[in-house]
Order: sequence, then C-alpha cells, then structure tokens
Amino acid sequence: MRHNKKFNHLGRTASHRGAMLANMACSLIKHKRITTTVAKAKALKKYIEPLITKSKDDTTNSRRVVFSNLQDKVAVTELFKEISVKVADRPGGYTRVIKTGKRLGDNADMCFIELVDYDENMMKESTKKSTRTRRSKKATKAEDAAVATEDAQVVEETPAEEPAKEEAQEEAKAE
Repeated sequence: MRHNKKFNHLGRTASHRGAMLANMACSLIKHKRITTTVAKAKALKKYIEPLITKSKDDTTNSRRVVFSNLQDKVAVTELFKEISVKVADRPGGYTRVIKTGKRLGDNADMCFIELVDYDENMMKESTKKSTRTRRSKKATKAEDAAVATEDAQVVEETPAEEPAKEEAQEEAKAE
C-alpha cells in the first residue's frame, strides 16, 4: 500500500530525479515556457514554486539556497533580477500547466508549463501570425474600390502642394 506517499518518483533514482528537475527548472526560468509530459510538469511545479517564493527575498542566504537547488548562475541571476520583481505582489501560483494532447511516439500526455506573468509575451508572438480570409467576392471588390479612391485622392493632393513648396523654397533663397 502507498498510504501517505504523495511524491512522484517519475521512475528514476533520487539523484537522477533531482538533476532532471534542476535542469527543467533552469530551462523554465531561461525560456519562460517549456514542453514536457504532464507528470514531469506537475513534479516541476512542486519543485520550482518554493524557489520562486524564496527569490522574492533577495538576501545572500536565499541566493545560496536557490543556487544549491539549481546549480546555474545565469538562471539564479535571472530569477532574482527579473522574475522575482514581476511576481512580487503574487501570493503563489507562479506557473501554469496547459495540456496539449498526446505524444506521437508513445501516446504520453503532453503539456507545456509556463510562468504565469510572462504569457503576454507569448500571446503577442502568436497573434502576429494571423492570416486574412476572404468572406465573399463582393467584399473584396468593395475594398479594391476603396483603395483606388484613396490613391486617387493622394494623387490629386500632391500636385497642389508642390507649387506651394516651391514658392516657400524661392522665398527662403531670396532672404
């Protein structure tokens, strides 16, 4: 029986599991979003949330504690300088797990885990890739006619402005 045993061992030894979670935590801190299996994401969530909470208090001791877990100077620096500032007013729940479906090779449940306060950066990148769809041919003809009338207005305005510019230049030369 497994009464009161809530820790997921992920089919690994303790040292392998610790190294894997530390590497995944460093990747999450550096990239703000990583893709992994659901079981690993849940284990990573339990691993990294106390570290982010610890990073809110920027003291030498808290840096040493976080570094002993992560073993990566770049990740620790980014955690204390950027991430802790952004999550300073949040009382917890720094990560989000979003399921993406099954993996093709072994049908494992896949997801991506991301830092909650950095999702607007990811959303901006995905909205740039929107494509234009045509509703009907009448709508496109109306749009083409509108563009043509705008071009005609621009062409009509430019010759009228040119003599005024030439007169201003001639007056500037005379002075």
